[in-house]
Amino acid sequence: QVQLVESGGGLVQAGGSLRLTCTASGYKLGFDDMGWYRQAPGKQRELVADITSGASTNYADSVKGRFTISRDNAKNAVYLQMNSLKPEDTAVYYCNILNHFGPSGSWGRGTQVTVSS
Repeated sequence: QVQLVESGGGLVQAGGSLRLTCTASGYKLGFDDMGWYRQAPGKQRELVADITSGASTNYADSVKGRFTISRDNAKNAVYLQMNSLKPEDTAVYYCNILNHFGPSGSWGRGTQVTVSS
């Protein structure tokens, strides 16, 4: 089982920035499409950004223009740069491997992002 580990969350004021990192131990992420998800209290988990193995990207409308997903295969990491954060971005953020059917790996513990107004 691939173990995905998310980090970089925290408490930030509205308008601030955070950079999330996703890594995997014992597994090379470079050949996989990857996604960043988030789950706010009382809401379903949603995909906010994804990146293919060829580095093509897609974003949910709610984060387009503010979030940037990227990857560094040499560091075996996928990142989510979040700028102009809003209180509604508050959630636990997770990464996962994507296949044609959606997330295909085990969920990690996620990283909490809290944006204060």
